[in-house]
Amino acid sequence: MKHIALLLTMICSTVTCAQETPELVNKALSAVGGRDKLLSAFRMTELYNSGALPEPEGSQKRTPRTSVIVMPGRWEVGGRERGKEPAKDVVRAWALDLLVDPSSEIQPIAELTDEETACAGLQISGSVTPAMKLYFDQQTHLLRRVDWRDDFYRFSDWREIDGLKYAARTSLFKLRDGKPWFHHEITGLERVQPEE
Repeated sequence: MKHIALLLTMICSTVTCAQETPELVNKALSAVGGRDKLLSAFRMTELYNSGALPEPEGSQKRTPRTSVIVMPGRWEVGGRERGKEPAKDVVRAWALDLLVDPSSEIQPIAELTDEETACAGLQISGSVTPAMKLYFDQQTHLLRRVDWRDDFYRFSDWREIDGLKYAARTSLFKLRDGKPWFHHEITGLERVQPEE
């Protein structure tokens, strides 16, 4: 009898998890403006720097570049394709493209508190290897953090372009010790035709 009760509990938990996943996905998509507003092809101008702290505006250490990205896998910098590059998968997470990819397997994961922000989590596999963890602010449902491979990415400075909200700043940290090592700021964003 105990085995049957345990089995029923496991089945109920699985059903609950399966029902929670689409709800969080829908909330995350709605928070940025809806599925039809997601970026599929875009040009971004950006500033980035390595190091422990983001460099102040005007610093010579902030490197400018212009990228053209076409989901799911094209990323050109200065007209040259970046090739096999893990950052492409992080951009897909940032743009929520992984949430709408039919090959994504999405499961709810334990909540996380990131700098006093309560976050609900989803793990995505199938469309990305290894599996990636996405954490969404429980109040705004905007993407707060991605844990993947040996790093975690924290997103902030939300801006808007033609009805789409996007995080303009990303900071990367090492999972093992939480030390920051890379900072990125989008200074311009525009949609383009995929062939650009």
